[in-house]
Amino acid sequence: MVRNLLLITIVIFFLQGLFDLIPKFALYPFLSNYFIPFQLVTYIFLHGGLGHIFSNMFGLVMFGPMLERVWGPSRFLIFYLITGIGAGLIHNGINYYEVVRMEKAANVYLMEPTASNLSTFTSENEHLLSQRFTMEFLDKFDKDPNNPDYIQLGKKFVRDQIDEYLNNPNLGTVGASGALFGIMAAFALLFPNTELLFLFLPIPIKAKYFVLLYGIYEYYSGIHRTEGDNVAHFAHLGGMLFGFILVKLWGTDRQRFY
Repeated sequence: MVRNLLLITIVIFFLQGLFDLIPKFALYPFLSNYFIPFQLVTYIFLHGGLGHIFSNMFGLVMFGPMLERVWGPSRFLIFYLITGIGAGLIHNGINYYEVVRMEKAANVYLMEPTASNLSTFTSENEHLLSQRFTMEFLDKFDKDPNNPDYIQLGKKFVRDQIDEYLNNPNLGTVGASGALFGIMAAFALLFPNTELLFLFLPIPIKAKYFVLLYGIYEYYSGIHRTEGDNVAHFAHLGGMLFGFILVKLWGTDRQRFY
């Protein structure tokens, strides 16, 4: 099954180069005009570039075979899909919260179009915006608060930013990272003391510590997102969460600590 998933994902990646698959099969926010429920599955098999697909497939080949030997191919496929779907649900749930928050800040400005409220909108949603007003413009707006051109520019800006976040066909979420993080979580639970060695970390580290530290890093990065960060950190955590739940439901052989 690991081999089949690897081949399917590589074939789909090459098809991406021939056809524009992103607007239909990537995962878009629940409130987006582009959202279709089946995207919770199809987005898993799309990737954003060679580095993206290589890292995910390398992780699949590294951690997947031992799990498939424990569960068998059918259960491994179920696990892969459920963790991928779960990651998408968590990611879109966070997106929904962010959109509601953005719309709330936008409505404050639309009801009371001041430079202060526009500045609040941009600062609270800085990591979500494709562009922002300069301090020079906000300073001019603050000095001339009744200027109708400034007011209308602000209104157009907040509306366009929400629409851009929801309906930009190039901003769909893609990748098997959520499923991969689920696999990593399962590996850490089933083989907690297996030592891993990475090129970027020239000392052995047990699987349970590696996954724990990686999870902490993803949580921190998701909370403290910076402008331009397009990594779906909470999708990774969602995959981990669903992987943890599935392993607990299916049970582990606690007499064997690899």
